[in-house]
Parts: sequence; structure tokens; C-alpha cells
Amino acid sequence: MEHQEEHLESSAWLTDIVIGMSDGLTVPFALAAGLSGAVSSTGIIVIAGIAEIAAGSIAMGLGGYLAGKTEIDHYNSELKREYREVEQVPEKEKEEVREFFENLGLSKDIQQQAVEEIAKDKQKWVDFMMKYELGLDKPDPKRATKSAMNIGLSYVVGGLVPLSPYFFIDTPVEALKISVVVTLICLFIFGYFKSRMTGIHPWAGALRVMLIGAVAAGAAFGVAKIFE
Repeated sequence: MEHQEEHLESSAWLTDIVIGMSDGLTVPFALAAGLSGAVSSTGIIVIAGIAEIAAGSIAMGLGGYLAGKTEIDHYNSELKREYREVEQVPEKEKEEVREFFENLGLSKDIQQQAVEEIAKDKQKWVDFMMKYELGLDKPDPKRATKSAMNIGLSYVVGGLVPLSPYFFIDTPVEALKISVVVTLICLFIFGYFKSRMTGIHPWAGALRVMLIGAVAAGAAFGVAKIFE
């Protein structure tokens, strides 16, 4: 019978969605809850919520872009350094390759044979050093742009969930009640899949994410009522 691995692999795309959706569900939810305790018009909440979603998605997207760009710049910088070291101190680099195979438990003859084979091709040699010495995989050159789009759009989608009842209900408190139910359900579902992806117990993770959102919204609503 063929063996199949059951590990859930997290892609960069899923990571971006988790980042954007997590803040998108929580921050506008807390803002809408806080305003519901301070104003009497859902129109104000809708305008403020849309403004926050726009600003938040841009800020989060920009953060994702800069993180992706930094990853690419770091890889390219290390790549140039490895090429330079292979050319200027090849024996030192060969010794590092040999030590890698030694740590795998290979015999000295096999170690030497593997080193000489890898050193025949400079590009493969550098790629080997990048991956196994530095632990760096070649990043997608479009990673920064993709990350910005994924995070920004996820933030918008997440932010519209708690804000949506305010589009259809005139009374802020009544809209908040619907928003609380809908958003907490979404937070629970989101937390469940996020926890599965990261290897955490899904039910415990889902409950934790939901409680964080509830506490944030409750605190915002309470503070607004106090200052009102």
C-alpha cells in the first residue's frame, strides 16, 4: 500500500491570508463596537469603518510588500557573497561542504567524492551553500507584490464581515448584536483552520481567536460608553 503523508503544508499564500484576515476581522470589529456605544447613527460607523478598512489594508499590504522585498534583497546579497567566497576561498567552502556530509554520517571517501562532484559546477555549488549552509531558498521575484495584494485583499474581506450589518440596520446597538454573532462565528471558523495550518489543536485555537476578538470588541464598546 502506498504511504501518504498527512502533514498540512503552509504556503506563503496561506500565510498572507492568515495575516490579513486576522487583523481584518478583529480591528474593524473593535472599531464598530466602540462607535456603537458612542454614536446614534450607523452611517457614521459605516464611513469610519470603510475608512479604517481602506487605511488598514494599505498599511498591511505595504508591510507585506516591504517584508517580501527585504527577503529578496537579503537572498540576493547572500548569493553575491557566496559567489565571491567560492571564487576567492574555494578550499574553505569545500571544507564547509565536507562538514555537511560528515554530519550526515557519510564515510570520508564518500564525503570527498561528493565535495568534488558539487564543486565541478559553480552555480550548483553556490545553490547548495545557499540552501544547506544558510538555509535560504530562492524567493519568488514577484513575492513582494503578491504578498501585498494577498494581505491587503484579505484585510478588506475580513473587515467587511463585522461592518456588513451596519449597511442594513439603522440602530447601532441592534446592528452590533448581529455583527457580534456573525463576526464571532467567522473568527471561530477562521481560528479553526488557522490552528490546523499551524499544527495547534484546532478547537482550542478557534476558541482562543474568537475570545480575543470578543474581548477587543467588548473593551472598545465599554471604553466608548464610559467616555460617552
